[in-house]
Amino acid sequence: MIWRFAGILCTCPIPTKIFMQKPIYPLPEPMRGNESGSWANSTIRQRLPEIARRTLQENDFPTDIQTRIEALIADIPDTPIRLLHGAGLDVAAWNEWVRPYRGQNWLNPPWFFTETYFYRRIIEAVDYFQTGIDPFAHQKSEGLKTTRVAIHALGAKLQDWLAAGRQVDILATLLTIDLWGNQADLSLWPAEESEQPAHQDFALAQAFLLADDSRRVVDYMYSWPASRLDFIVDNAGFELVCDLALADYLLSSDGAEEVFLNLKIHPTFVSDATILNVEQTIAFLLNAEHAATSAWGQRLADHLANGRLHLQTHPFWTSPLAMWEMPTDLRAELSNSSLIISKGDANYRRMLGDLNWLPTTPFAGIMTYVPASWLALRTLKSEVVAGLQAEKVTQLRQDDPDWLINGRYGVIQFAISAPD
Repeated sequence: MIWRFAGILCTCPIPTKIFMQKPIYPLPEPMRGNESGSWANSTIRQRLPEIARRTLQENDFPTDIQTRIEALIADIPDTPIRLLHGAGLDVAAWNEWVRPYRGQNWLNPPWFFTETYFYRRIIEAVDYFQTGIDPFAHQKSEGLKTTRVAIHALGAKLQDWLAAGRQVDILATLLTIDLWGNQADLSLWPAEESEQPAHQDFALAQAFLLADDSRRVVDYMYSWPASRLDFIVDNAGFELVCDLALADYLLSSDGAEEVFLNLKIHPTFVSDATILNVEQTIAFLLNAEHAATSAWGQRLADHLANGRLHLQTHPFWTSPLAMWEMPTDLRAELSNSSLIISKGDANYRRMLGDLNWLPTTPFAGIMTYVPASWLALRTLKSEVVAGLQAEKVTQLRQDDPDWLINGRYGVIQFAISAPD
C-alpha cells in the first residue's frame, strides 16, 4: 500500500508479500560490524552513540524520552538486540526482522540491519507515532539555513535554464548537481561543521566521478514521451533542494508528465526526508526574499496543486531489507515509472544489499531485479560499491585509503530494466 499523505498516524499493516527476483550473480556475505577496523565497526561503536547524544543536546526532551535515549546509548554495542516496543504500524514487521538476531550484540548482525534498527529505536524512544517529534529537526532546519546562499544561486540558474528551454546539456548539469548535493549528509557532517566535503569547482568535481553514465541516461530521457519519473529521496536540506531543482526543471520544461518523490515514513539516518520535510522545504523556497527562489517555490507549489508532483511514502524505505525484497505492492507502483532515480548512500547500500561485492562487479548485472530503468546518484560514504574499473580501484587504494567513506567521490550509474 502506498500512502500519499503527510500525517503520521496510520494503523495499516505492512504488506509482507515480497518480490524475490535477485541479482544474477551469487550474493556475497553482508557487511557486519564485527569486522575489526571497518567503517561499519566504527559507525556502531562511535558514530551511532554520538548521533544519539546529539539528539539530547539539540532537543529539550521530556525526562522519559531523555531516559530512553540514554538507555539506548548504554546498550551499544554489547547489550543484546531486543524486540521493539510501543506504537507504530511497523512494529510487528520489525519484530519479525529482529528475531533472527535477538540476543546477539550490535556488532554481529548485518550492518544495514543494525543501523536501520538503531534509528528505529530512536523513533521508539521519542514515541514518534504518537508525539510526532522529529529528533533530527534542528539539523534539518540548519541544513537549509546554512546553505541559503547556494540555494539562491541555484534558483537563479534554474530560472535561466528554464528560459533557455529543454536542453540536453542543462539536464546533464542538473543530474551532476543533484549527485554532488548528496555530499550534504547530516549523519556524517552536522550542519554547523565546516568539514563537509564539497567540490566548489564544477569542472574539478568531474575528476572525482568514478562512473559517469549521465550521457546515456540523458539520451534515454530524451527518447521518451512526457512520462513518469520517480525519486527515491535521501537527505533533506540542500540535497532535497537539488532534487526539487531537477524535478521542477523536468516538469516545467515538459521533460516529465509527473514526478513522484518516494519519502521516509518517519525520520531516520538523521537527515533523511519525510513528506513534511518536502512541504517545509517548498515553503522555505516560496517565502524567500530572493525573487528567483520564491518563483521556484511557487512553481513547486503549483506542481503539487496540479497533481504533477506527488509526495508518497511506504514503510519499506525504513526497513532493513534489500531492494530486491521490496513488497509486491511497492514494486507494482514503481513499475509504472519510466525512470527511477535513487539518491544517496543508504539507498545505494539497499540496492546492493549492503553486501561485500567486489568493486569491479558490473553494476547492471546486480540491478537485473529492478522494476524499471534505474539511475543511481550517490557519493561514496560506505564500503559498498560496484561497477568500477579495476585500474581505477587500484589507483584509489594507493592514493586515498579513505576513498570509500570520505564523501569525495561519486557515481552516476544507469541500468535499463527489462519488462517483468
